[in-house]
Amino acid sequence: MNEKNYAVMSEHELREEIAILKEKSRKAEQLGIINEFAVYERKALMVAAYLVDLDTIIPGEMYRIDGSENEFFQVDYLKGRFAWGHRLGGEKYQEALPVSILSPIKVGK
Repeated sequence: MNEKNYAVMSEHELREEIAILKEKSRKAEQLGIINEFAVYERKALMVAAYLVDLDTIIPGEMYRIDGSENEFFQVDYLKGRFAWGHRLGGEKYQEALPVSILSPIKVGK
């Protein structure tokens, strides 16, 4: 099977890949194979990162972390399809998150 690099895939191909991965993760979850489920979920997030316009992720800005009601992330810089920065509150250690899980806090911008 020839796997195509996500960076050269069209939007349609990326969306198809996400659908395939979501289906695989759903099946793994039903079968109780939690580690396989987690791998497919993370891979789908990485594919989704290629659908994000990197110009919309601005260093210095704060973003909501999808799937976490009250968790926020301040972006320091971008490297590839990851935003490097830190979460608000708690320890201020630097981490990288796929840009696909960041949502702007400011609406209408």
